[in-house]
Amino acid sequence: MKHIADDHEKSVGIWIRVSTEDQARGESPEHHEKRARLYAESKGWNIKEVYHLEALSGKTVMGYPETQRMLEDIKSGRITGLIFSKLARLARNTRELLEFAEIFNTYSADLISLQEAIDTSTPAGRLFYTMIAAMAQWEREEIADRVAASIPIRASLGKSLGGQAPFGYQWVEKKLVPNSDEAPILKLLFELFLEHKRKKTVARLLNGQGHRTRNGSGFSDTTISRLLRDPTSKGEHRLNYTKSLGENKKWKLKPETDWVTLPVPPILSEELWNGCSTILNEQEKTNKKPVKKAVHLFSGFAYCTCGAKMYVPSNSPKYTCYQCHNKISVEDLETIFHEQLKTYVFSPEEIMKSLHQADIHIKGKEQLLESLMKEAKKLKEELDHMMRLYLDGEIPKESFGAHYRPVDERRQQIEKQIPELQGELDFLKIQYLSQDEVIHEAKDLYSRWNKLEREDKRKIIETVTEKIDIGSDEISINLAYIPTSQKLMSNGQRNFKDS
Repeated sequence: MKHIADDHEKSVGIWIRVSTEDQARGESPEHHEKRARLYAESKGWNIKEVYHLEALSGKTVMGYPETQRMLEDIKSGRITGLIFSKLARLARNTRELLEFAEIFNTYSADLISLQEAIDTSTPAGRLFYTMIAAMAQWEREEIADRVAASIPIRASLGKSLGGQAPFGYQWVEKKLVPNSDEAPILKLLFELFLEHKRKKTVARLLNGQGHRTRNGSGFSDTTISRLLRDPTSKGEHRLNYTKSLGENKKWKLKPETDWVTLPVPPILSEELWNGCSTILNEQEKTNKKPVKKAVHLFSGFAYCTCGAKMYVPSNSPKYTCYQCHNKISVEDLETIFHEQLKTYVFSPEEIMKSLHQADIHIKGKEQLLESLMKEAKKLKEELDHMMRLYLDGEIPKESFGAHYRPVDERRQQIEKQIPELQGELDFLKIQYLSQDEVIHEAKDLYSRWNKLEREDKRKIIETVTEKIDIGSDEISINLAYIPTSQKLMSNGQRNFKDS
């Protein structure tokens, strides 16, 4: 088998976890390893490590030493991809699969699942990461919604809501009560701010008097602002009012209709709290910091047909060409892109033509594989029968080898051919059929588009978009290039020649 080497040789690992059911079907760890090696060879990749998890339960794999070794190799850059037979062999637990995908995506490493024809090193396969990220976010939101829904019910039943007590308070018998050490400091903080009207001044005065936050650090203007805004100190403990935007992202406020407020013993008067709040509001009106310039969804992708990039001026809601003054509304361009997701990659006719040609080529290989597997099974039964006859004395010792050896040699030849043919099929399916999966997922993206966060929309655009050409009467959206079936066919033939 020959391959066309990549410009930069990629270092990958092979993940071997074969279930008892697989082994009963004759799929040994060696068989899976050979299949993965053949795929790596077809891509011109360098195999650095093989991770063995044979006979280990797949219910949860994250804690196994071999799993941790693999993740360390990903994080250190020793390998930049992992090949495995199918997703269920990597992780049967959906949560762990999402966790694996997020780790690999964070460290720019690829997941290659041969059974599902997923290879995230390809343009089509990279959409898998986008979908996984969206799945993880939806799962987090569902959990958050369930937790949020339980808060008022638990509160009405008098059950503990958990979480760290705000500064100035402590949990006593599952109830928030003022902390005798912190409450006087919190009240002094409000009084100082009402007097001086400066957060930095309040922080300096508190630190100068030897007061410290709960973790022992000094007060900062950010801490002062947070404590001044928290209504718990006036007897209103607020819950379920923020929402996480994901790992390492900021939190944002939920609609006020979702907030839950529980009464607690106040540390200071409502008049003092409201007085400080009024000062803060006035200061924010007059001292607003310039807002960070937003990156528009199609920045860097929108081009005028004259060849110039198009930008969104601060005083206009339109992408504008500064050379020929061509314009299009920000909302209109997003609507057009959204509709384009319906027919991602090719027109329906081109999709059907491409997939039909791929089917013919792959089905021929699959029929050959099926024939070989049937013959291997038949030969094994024949060898077992001969062995029984020999043990029963039906075949003399002198002639046993002459009968047994040619059949066994043919069986060995076939068992060598089977993983080679499977490796060939893996390559072809990933090259050809992943576009079918991408089209399916793109339709799912289309239906969920309006529910996605802005940052998630931008990631999808970066993943699947090459360029958007905008004319006065026509818009051309060029999505991620996937070769035509004819080119894939020629590449496949070059990749799979007998050496």
